[in-house]
Amino acid sequence: MPNNPAISFNSRTTPAVVRPCRVGPFTLAIPAMQAGLAGYSDMAMRCVARRRGCPYAVTEALLDQVLLRGGRGLEKGAVLCDEDHPVAGQLMGSEPEELARAAKVLIECGFDVIDLNFACPVRKVMGRCRGGYLLSDPETAIAIMRRVRDAVPGLLSIKLRRALNDTTQAAEWFDQVFAEACALEFAAIAVHGRTVEQKYTGLADWNFLTGLKQRTPAGVTLFGSGDVFTAEDALRMYQTTGVDGVWIARGAIGNPWIFNEFAALLRGEPLPAPPTIHEQRHALLEHFRLAVDIYGEALASRQMRKIAIKYSKLHPNGPVVWREFIAVKNQREWDEVMARHYAVDGAGVRVGSVPDAEDVCKVSCEPAA
Repeated sequence: MPNNPAISFNSRTTPAVVRPCRVGPFTLAIPAMQAGLAGYSDMAMRCVARRRGCPYAVTEALLDQVLLRGGRGLEKGAVLCDEDHPVAGQLMGSEPEELARAAKVLIECGFDVIDLNFACPVRKVMGRCRGGYLLSDPETAIAIMRRVRDAVPGLLSIKLRRALNDTTQAAEWFDQVFAEACALEFAAIAVHGRTVEQKYTGLADWNFLTGLKQRTPAGVTLFGSGDVFTAEDALRMYQTTGVDGVWIARGAIGNPWIFNEFAALLRGEPLPAPPTIHEQRHALLEHFRLAVDIYGEALASRQMRKIAIKYSKLHPNGPVVWREFIAVKNQREWDEVMARHYAVDGAGVRVGSVPDAEDVCKVSCEPAA
């Protein structure tokens, strides 16, 4: 279990008390959002999720310097469409002035919110004084927040981890950054229950999220993050910690149905059956078509390979489908796998609460470059 096993409740018979979850003027239909995930959470993934109940999403981390130069980070990472709203553009960098200028670029691209990433634990990011590193340098972190606030009068949000590490000093640094986000009236703050040094190992500390919510000022929306792999995990976090919303990250990769499942549990309904093979096929084809719109056919085939292996976990012959998808090199091979395994309808299988080894090792928030 991803949280304290002593906490229990009936998730299937009693409607949850749903608290309003707002990001500025946007009231979310359910208290959840799709997180920014490097290499995954592009417009294609966001739109597929929105069509299955996701009310709000964040891009993968976009480097300020890339946005300011133009190029691939802007061309691919900042692609939006009419249905992809409300949406936050997530920024990563280390210099206040550059981040402020990049924030303006994203506003011009049509993003509703600017999200600052002070959470990424990837070594290369940390070594360049970005992401989670800023939780060890509150002076620079606060300078960035203030400069971006000066440059962008609209909605801001921020992604944090609960601290750099488990020291008292690190806790004090976190408190300084968190307090400044509240003082600057950030529309939302998302906090992952692991430290930066933990990366993705061990359990997220949901008790920390409980305590943090209790001292979060009224009017500031707090999203909880960490160890949410299923709709039942999302409900458990929401009910036991009191956070305003749940930041769904790895649990949404290849499983856009998690949002509608969470909505059903909030209504007190039984957990819906897993998506059928044909429902999975429809989502995969939809995802592929959207990816082609962004990347072109050749690149979309390679991009979708890593997405498809996540979808394969819902297939009754998941291990076989996984091996075939991972070998795909072009659209012809993609079509052949789809024809072999998704032509005949049947029941899907349930994704569990424990992540696979590859989820821990390969999913990071290293920014697009």
